[in-house]
Amino acid sequence: MTTTTKIAGAVLLYDGTCGLCNRSVRLLLRLDRHARISYAALQSKAAQDYLVSHGLPTDDFDSLVFIPNWADRQKPDYLIRTNGVVAALRVCGGFGGFLGLILGVIPSSWRDWGYKVIARWRYRIWGDGQTCPLPKPGWAARFIE
Repeated sequence: MTTTTKIAGAVLLYDGTCGLCNRSVRLLLRLDRHARISYAALQSKAAQDYLVSHGLPTDDFDSLVFIPNWADRQKPDYLIRTNGVVAALRVCGGFGGFLGLILGVIPSSWRDWGYKVIARWRYRIWGDGQTCPLPKPGWAARFIE
């Protein structure tokens, strides 16, 4: 795991206890072949500090937060829910960028409605995320804290 001072580039804050969120992060890690995105659980100190500094909820983990430039994180430049998903996919490039382009065509209000429905049921369907070894050892360096 890396420290927050070494990260320059995009960061995705996700619910570290959500099975679906953990699976989604693994998918993004696979799609992001150039390691353009780093990750932090919303429950981590780095994420909590970010949330507090931007007046975002610190105990509502039904959303993800995408920060395009962690080195410039004092700016309120972030995207949440499906806008964050679309941005993360686009940053991945390749097939991820294509998926982001396709999802981006759907109005964000429709995407966010679906996101909220899934968020309501995610623990029942995918369970709690449990820490397990990452398939590729190099992926650990892409996580903050």
